This record gives sequence, structure tokens and C-alpha cells, in this order.
Amino acid sequence: MRHLPNLISGCRLATAPVLLLLAWHGYAHIFLAVTTASFASDVLDGYWARRLGQTSDLGATLDRVGDFVIYLTLPLGAWWLWPAMVRRELPWFLTVVASCVLPPLVARWKFSAFASYHTWGAKLAALVVGGSAIVLFAGGPAWLFHLAVPVSVLAALDEIAITLVIPKRQANVPSFWHVRKAQRRA
Repeated sequence: MRHLPNLISGCRLATAPVLLLLAWHGYAHIFLAVTTASFASDVLDGYWARRLGQTSDLGATLDRVGDFVIYLTLPLGAWWLWPAMVRRELPWFLTVVASCVLPPLVARWKFSAFASYHTWGAKLAALVVGGSAIVLFAGGPAWLFHLAVPVSVLAALDEIAITLVIPKRQANVPSFWHVRKAQRRA
């Protein structure tokens, strides 16, 4: 149990090539099942880390890298499996990809390292964007995904704002509001 949270994060990271292989070979249903399991593991690793008292910089980094790799893998897999749907929804997909890529790049630029904030906004965005994307890929309505995309943008803006105002990299920052509140107290 000692390394369970990091093992879960590592497994999520390892699902990226599996997802790409499934998509390349046209296994849409299994792709959706593995994607769903990947999103579930994103919830479980943090839960178990807190529950077992095993939060660490390594765990936060594994989680963030796993998220980053999966969020970049999904659009490519979707393109291979559902090219017409991706073309139709391209502005929405590109907005989500930008929301996932820009905050870590801004942190890398400022701190020469990626940040692992695990903000409330990022958690909400992962839930609503991930869930609505799975529904969309399964043939559900696009409007759910359209409603979820602004949540992703707001979460990205929150993380970028955090990066711009904190003096040094830190993990587990709930929101920009929390940063400002701590700065006013100090």
C-alpha cells in the first residue's frame, strides 16, 4: 500500500500508448473503456495519497505528467476513431487542448519546471470535460461538451494566474483566490 498512489499514476501514464494502439486499430469501445478507467484513476491516486498520508512532490509530478500525456493522447485517438466528429468539433477540441497545454508551459517558462497545483477548477474541468467527451465519443450530444469547455478555459486561466503571482513553484494550490488570500495575510 505504501506506493499505491504513485503506482496508480504510473499506470495512467502507461495507458497513453495503449490508448493510441487501440485507436489506431479501431477499437472504439475498448478505447472508451480505457479512457474511462484512466479518468477514474485520476481521482483514485489523489484520494489514496491523501488517505494514506503519502502526498509527495513525486506523486504530484507523476499525476500532472500523467494528466498531461493523457490529455494530449485523447485528441489524437479521437481523430483516428471519429475523424468526422473531430472535424465538426475542432474549435472545441483545440480550446480544450490549449487549456491543458498552456498552464504547464507557462509554469515551465517561469519556474523551469512543471507545476502540480491540482486546483479545484482543474479537478472540475477534468470531471465535466472528460465525462462529456466520453459521452460525445460514445455518440451522445455535443452540447454537453460545449457546455463543459468553458470550465476548462476558466481552470486554465486560474492556473496561469497562480503561476504569474506566486514567487516559487509549489504543489497543491486550490485556487488563485487561495493564493491571494494567503498573500494578503502575509
